[in-house]
Amino acid sequence: MRLMRPTRATAIGLLLLLLLLSACVPTNVRSPAEIAAARSAAALAQQGQLGQAAQAYLALAQQSSGSADHYRLLAAEAWWQDGHIERAAPTLAQIRHKHLSGDEPLRFDLLRAELALRQHDAATALQLTTQPNVAVPPALLVRLLELRARAMQASGDSWGAARTRVQMDPQLSGFDKSQNRQQALDLLGQLGVAPLKLRAAAMQPGDPMLSWVDEALSRLGVAVARPQPLLQQPVGTLLPGPDANVREGYKVPAQIALLLPSDGNYAPASISIREGFFAAYFEAGRNHAPRPDVRVYNSHGTADGAVAAYRQAVSDGAQLVVGPLSRGEVAAVFSQPQLAVPLLALNHPDGKQLPAGDVSEFGLLPETEGAQAADHMVERGLRHAYVLISSDDFAQRAASAFKAELLARGGQVDGMQTLTVFNHAISGLDLANAASNAGAFISMRPNEARQLVPQLRLANIQLPVFATSHVYGGHDDAAANQDLDGVEFCDAPWLFNAQSGLPNHDDIAALLPAARGSAGRLFAFGMDAWNLVPYLDWLHAHPGSYLPGASGQLTADAFGRVRRVLIWAKFQDGLARPLGGSLQMDDVPASAPPDGSSAPAAPAPASSSAGSGAASMPG
Repeated sequence: MRLMRPTRATAIGLLLLLLLLSACVPTNVRSPAEIAAARSAAALAQQGQLGQAAQAYLALAQQSSGSADHYRLLAAEAWWQDGHIERAAPTLAQIRHKHLSGDEPLRFDLLRAELALRQHDAATALQLTTQPNVAVPPALLVRLLELRARAMQASGDSWGAARTRVQMDPQLSGFDKSQNRQQALDLLGQLGVAPLKLRAAAMQPGDPMLSWVDEALSRLGVAVARPQPLLQQPVGTLLPGPDANVREGYKVPAQIALLLPSDGNYAPASISIREGFFAAYFEAGRNHAPRPDVRVYNSHGTADGAVAAYRQAVSDGAQLVVGPLSRGEVAAVFSQPQLAVPLLALNHPDGKQLPAGDVSEFGLLPETEGAQAADHMVERGLRHAYVLISSDDFAQRAASAFKAELLARGGQVDGMQTLTVFNHAISGLDLANAASNAGAFISMRPNEARQLVPQLRLANIQLPVFATSHVYGGHDDAAANQDLDGVEFCDAPWLFNAQSGLPNHDDIAALLPAARGSAGRLFAFGMDAWNLVPYLDWLHAHPGSYLPGASGQLTADAFGRVRRVLIWAKFQDGLARPLGGSLQMDDVPASAPPDGSSAPAAPAPASSSAGSGAASMPG
């Protein structure tokens, strides 16, 4: 694997540092001619003429015996910046460590480490970058860690190199961050599945490496456990000051773009998402929260359409892009060499690529529901499971996540069956001899579940049944759903008005077809696409913080993925009702400023020449 190039942040920072430090020698011991020559050398470096700058600093070293090593160090740094560290070897050999001051000894050692790596001497580079009791200025930290990671990798220590790159992660942004992350995951992948599983099993839940190991395992095709994230502090509940007019963490750009397909296979879904987005947007206006201008663009449901819409949005001045929608569209946008403005993607890409920029991913993942079903069963004391699922992709992925999470929690799957015919669904499983602490996990549509569940009762099998959201059609149908009585399922809280501070589901569904039935989940998803906009930076900067959303409690993981914690509901007398009542955790909506805010309402969203026209909501 090719070594990661020095990050742009490091290169730019070191160039500026070189210029600033060129005048570090006290002026009271320098002649006017020396000061002028030093400024001339710095000017050459600033103009990108680094080779000439290095020669100028060497000339200064010959003329100023008292500051010779200072100028030699600057000359060596100029050669390094120019990509020719080997030219600095004779100069570095002349520098005497004891004549350096401030951070110069560390900069000297970093150059020596660079040279050692170029000469394939990983042991020396590692020794120079792991010295104890060395104070590291913030401006040099990333460079030190990168050199250490490269030295560890060259020494065959892939785990140490990966862990060092993880340590670098908070210090980076944009393309440098995504490149470093890719390097870290590649290094972990080189360890192989079995060693990674052993390391993961030995880690405590809060270990910062655990999420990286899980990500690497997932990239290697392993279904990993997905425990529910810890929800510690809701956003929007603390005031930054007595005169603040929005709650802490609330921040919106001046203009955002919403990328959704107005034609193609995904057009019907995009209607519900778009109307949900603007329902929450206008609700924020009624709460007097500051809002940006919004322009809607048609991504056409294709890779080329999504990329073109993103570029047009950036050209039109968007400071944040929300969308696109399909996995293929998201993958196409992620494949761009660099993303000019931050992105909140409304899905996860097909492949394993990491985005090259400041990107968040938000989607309705079946893996989320499967994993949370396993956690829910274990919390009920049920550690044995029978899995009965349909053959569609959602059910298959949910079942895989369910199994991985149940095994991680000490449970086991006693039987698993993919069903294509539902009128003899339980014949292949020995359910009569099920353990006393067993339950059934199902993922299928309502009409399929209505055929399956009565068969369990007729066979006098009293297993509790847990399901994904697909078992519920999104509206009350007591006559049809009596066959599902007792079934518990996870779902979006907004469908049951179980999250305070949000527009009433029943009122909106009565007005808008896009919010009715199973489409209500997409409507809730659209609402949260807006609700996340003001708090993306806060969620990423404050692990454990969460947004009480329409589609679930929303939090961000280490890779910029927004994760959902769903609620649980149960069919009783044919009606689906939430378990445990409301999710009221905060008496003020997360998107609203405190009472008395004077922030003006934003104008209605503007249309774009590249888009599908102005989006609007009745009423």
